[in-house]
Amino acid sequence: MRDLQHVILVPGFFGFSELGDLPYFAHVAEVLTDNFTQRGWEVIVTKSSTSPTASIAQRAARLREVVVDVAHEGTIHLVGHSSGGLDAWWLAHEDRMEPWTRRLASVCGISVPHGGTPLASLFTGVQGHRVLQLLSLATVYILRFGRLPLGLAAKLVGVFARVDDVLRLNRTIADQLYQQLLSDLSRERTEQLSAFFSDVRQDQDLVAELRPEATEVRAIPDNPAVRYGCVVTQAARPGPRTAWRAGLDPYGQMTHGIYATLHTLTGRRPSGVVPPVYRDALFRAFARLPDGRSSDGVVPTLAQLRGTFVHGAGGDHLDVIGHFDDPEHEPPHFDWLASGTGFRRRDFERLWGRVTDFLLDEPLS
Repeated sequence: MRDLQHVILVPGFFGFSELGDLPYFAHVAEVLTDNFTQRGWEVIVTKSSTSPTASIAQRAARLREVVVDVAHEGTIHLVGHSSGGLDAWWLAHEDRMEPWTRRLASVCGISVPHGGTPLASLFTGVQGHRVLQLLSLATVYILRFGRLPLGLAAKLVGVFARVDDVLRLNRTIADQLYQQLLSDLSRERTEQLSAFFSDVRQDQDLVAELRPEATEVRAIPDNPAVRYGCVVTQAARPGPRTAWRAGLDPYGQMTHGIYATLHTLTGRRPSGVVPPVYRDALFRAFARLPDGRSSDGVVPTLAQLRGTFVHGAGGDHLDVIGHFDDPEHEPPHFDWLASGTGFRRRDFERLWGRVTDFLLDEPLS
């Protein structure tokens, strides 16, 4: 067995790593541990806690506490999903003179909004907070029970059926849905969520920092002593084909409607061109070059490019951290949004195999 490796998993926007047994990274730690062990490395995979919507600087400060607490020796790797990748980038630069950073070997971002995301504007203000609460509570419910009751799912889809409906979310409807979702959860879980949403109400600086026009935070310089990589995601554009792939199950069709709305909102402000350095890798990954409207349903694909191109995944924003449909796997994978992209367990294992290659500085297979 070779030197000890520490992999710190950093959750993204609205990360709920502290909500008891609910997994933000589903099956990721297990796959990474197997990958490292099979290659003869001793590894400890830690899931970092975070402040749900606090500024990147504050989230990075929390990440620093986790790293210092768990990684007393050995090599350190930071793997951040979504805005968690920005936290890791910030920390790698901000703390580069501290002793532990001499053991920081790599930072790998998964679906990171380096160029921001138009979807962030949806969550601003009181109205945006209601939308955020509904989506997050529905996510927690699905992680707890596998899926929403059809009646509740139908009501939620009714809200997200059209872009304009989301932007004018009725307060009464939102409150009713929220209470119905909450009523099936245990008292302990309800108390956890209440504390969680209280944190969100008090600090939503992250929302503003994720807008495409907010460039200050994302202009964080790289640390020359650290290797940086990106996993880039692109989901299928919603249409008849993706609706078919989402399955004939009414539930799958309903959640596909939510995905379609989020994808539309994400592509409302096309931006970016393919940097020449990434052209070949993107074409190999997706068989065509992404354009300004390509996204994983949450983050524009071209906004995710920074550092070494590690992998291009044909999946949505949550597929890549284990939230896709595979109820037969033990333990099962549960899908939150049926994007119809067709991401499966083999794709999940390949992605995290490539991440392992990058972290260990091995040739990308």
